Amino acid sequence: MATQLPGRHEVPLEHTWDAASVFPSDEAWEAEVQRLTERLPELSAFQGRLGESPGTLADFLETLEQVLATVGKIYVYGMLRFAVDTADQQAAAVHDRARSVFSRAMAAVSFSEPEMLAVGAEKLARWAQEEPRLAIYRHYFDTLARRKEHVRSAEVEELLSLVQDPFRTAASVHGVISDADLKFRPAKDSRGQEHEVAQGTIDKLLHARDRELRRSAWESYADGYLALKNGLANCLAAGVKQNVFLSRARRFRSALEAALSSNHIPVDVFYNLIETYRKHLPIWHRYWRVRKRALGYDALYPYDTRASLVDKEPVVSYEQAVEWIAAGMRPLGEEYVSVLRRGCLKERWVDRYPNKGKQAGAFSMGWKGTHPFILMNYTDDLSSLSTLAHELGHSMHSYLTHKSQPMIYADYSIFVAEVASNFNQALVRHYLFETQTDRDFQIALIEEAMGNFHRYFFVMPTLARFELAIHEQVERGEALTAERMIRLMADLFREGYGDEVIMDEERVGITWAQFPTHLYANFYVYQYATGISGAHALAQRVLSGEPGAAEAYLEFLKAGSSMYPLDALKMAGVDLTTPKPVEETFQVLAGLVDRLERLTS
Repeated sequence: MATQLPGRHEVPLEHTWDAASVFPSDEAWEAEVQRLTERLPELSAFQGRLGESPGTLADFLETLEQVLATVGKIYVYGMLRFAVDTADQQAAAVHDRARSVFSRAMAAVSFSEPEMLAVGAEKLARWAQEEPRLAIYRHYFDTLARRKEHVRSAEVEELLSLVQDPFRTAASVHGVISDADLKFRPAKDSRGQEHEVAQGTIDKLLHARDRELRRSAWESYADGYLALKNGLANCLAAGVKQNVFLSRARRFRSALEAALSSNHIPVDVFYNLIETYRKHLPIWHRYWRVRKRALGYDALYPYDTRASLVDKEPVVSYEQAVEWIAAGMRPLGEEYVSVLRRGCLKERWVDRYPNKGKQAGAFSMGWKGTHPFILMNYTDDLSSLSTLAHELGHSMHSYLTHKSQPMIYADYSIFVAEVASNFNQALVRHYLFETQTDRDFQIALIEEAMGNFHRYFFVMPTLARFELAIHEQVERGEALTAERMIRLMADLFREGYGDEVIMDEERVGITWAQFPTHLYANFYVYQYATGISGAHALAQRVLSGEPGAAEAYLEFLKAGSSMYPLDALKMAGVDLTTPKPVEETFQVLAGLVDRLERLTS
């Protein structure tokens, strides 16, 4: 039967996330927007006064936390409404307004950091000792002092805040085209039957056993983006130019340095990752050979790199996935597991299944005072189980951070976020390897693991290299065109494929257009690879029963942004300033290739 997607109105309520837990209706949301708008002058009233006394600064920061609590909920609701039906114009309007309100709120407080910097690091530290309400801000004051040379005047900071909303236009256009407007021709299987190609179906189609179906779906998906390559290239070029502009406005030497400095990550961490990745590409080349032999093919094409190796895929319902994930996470304790189960099965954290117009992929999002929601496109297979485990890593990270930290530290950097998500996958995968011993299940589980490694340890480092190259081109004053980006992308993938995969330069080269979120997030993607590396190092500590390892990991999850990311990870037991965790994780990858070769020989 051809793949069909329901409309949003056809999705049962119990399969959707509970947006009403944030605001019961658009009208209630609108009323909160009005109340927030009326409160913004309270913040502006502090302008020019933050250096008056510790009490004045404490009053401002308390008011700021109240505003942030509200504006975050406003933003989350807008995203919840829009992400599940990007063609819904009312939802799009709510989402757009939510982003605008968030930007206005940030502009209203843009004076604060320049004024606090004018007070001076030493005086702020003294005030934190004198005024009890400021004690929790010691780490925040330290982070501010470290950023001093990159914080501009109040007027410039206000302007930079105000441009954030219009600067998101290129990313928004690319995202809407990809998720709502882009249409793909149907794929045809070997019997001539048509299958819908959409963001919610493409992953499953590319995993199909039917080679003709995979080829047809892969070509349709790539061709859809190629048809709009020039417009999408202009969107991405605008996004890169914005990053370069902002890095220069804040007096950084490069966009890379600007992006990494926000998390206090040395640029050497990025370059170490890329160097270590390139050094270990032969492991990937060997995997392609093993895969080609397992499939029984004379030649391997890009649409074969994710093809199923078993005749019958394990069917894993959403409910079964929750049970297995909960079992896999038991080393972290009963509280962690019970909260996870409650969120998945009772509190409706998760928007479960694909529907027409739904945003592609999966993500976790929330705010202190809301559930840590999860968008899924669950398709009853091991890959979906793994994705759910991944997003639950994010959501449990948020849950524990929000529960443990005040608003000022109730977030965390992407750098540590990808450790938490991949850690969950590593523990759940270990549990399934130990308990599900059927040969086909084991092969399918290896495939799931390799699919995850393919995304985070092959595609993402490749995109990171691409991202670095296009930013450096703009920094040199060179033009970014569709053809130039396609050629660059194809060359990077060619290196990763080696001589084992037959290239289709145009269709492989358009891969950059298929990441409308990631490549606008300013050097986001490299953190998937550092994250999976840190995750496996920490998972090994917990699984080996190292004393205190689970407790240290939970403390890491609770830390939020109250510590610098690298320090929080060192507390948990891993040092990502060195290549060692990346090296060790490549050995995990090599072990999976060994296991696959044994099972398919």
